[in-house]
Amino acid sequence: MTNEPGKAEFDRYASAYTDLVRTGIRASGEEPAFFAAMKARYMAGILGSPASNQPMDVLDFGCGIGNSIPQLRNAFPAARLHGVDPSSESVRLASEAHEYAQFSTNTDEAMPYADSSFDLVQVACVFHHIPPSHRLQWMREIHRVLKPGGNIFVFEHNVLNPVTTWAVRKSPVDQDAILLPKRELTSLMRDAAFRQVSARYIVFFPRLLSLLRPLEHSMGWIPFGAQYVVHATT
Repeated sequence: MTNEPGKAEFDRYASAYTDLVRTGIRASGEEPAFFAAMKARYMAGILGSPASNQPMDVLDFGCGIGNSIPQLRNAFPAARLHGVDPSSESVRLASEAHEYAQFSTNTDEAMPYADSSFDLVQVACVFHHIPPSHRLQWMREIHRVLKPGGNIFVFEHNVLNPVTTWAVRKSPVDQDAILLPKRELTSLMRDAAFRQVSARYIVFFPRLLSLLRPLEHSMGWIPFGAQYVVHATT
């Protein structure tokens, strides 16, 4: 999602992407699919069962090789699933792996979708790959393709969590990363005309302490989660 050489880098990493991510999150004790499922369940929980079971159009912005698509299918079984990414090789692999979803590549400036195409957009750890000077442009582009009353959920790494920042520095797929604090992301969304912007911290406990995870729903105000999520509507 950049105008930078990172697009070619993700083409190169595409075939090994899951293994590279697995290495980067080793400290959590979890697999990449765990976090993709957690995000999908979080969105479904916020939207509620009526919305989750509607035949809506869902876009995974920055879908990569499509690792989130099966989890989105589980959380939104009636949805029409779409993914978009600047890496053509990633999109090729995603299309081969998930024939029930539709995938596209975006240009440096826009997505290949008409205005008001989607009910829900997921953006999972993508904006730290976008140069700061282009972030508002892409946030406005996401707003353009969302239907009136549509929902956006943006998940990002928490710059206040030292384990997270260490993992990002060590991750091969995050060499271009410029992490953004929660206040920057919420400001971007408001500047892009999103409404009802709310944010909370998530992912507090590694697998070793998984018995404590039921407490996380009441800990969203504590700025030490490994990630945070911002939810807004058009």
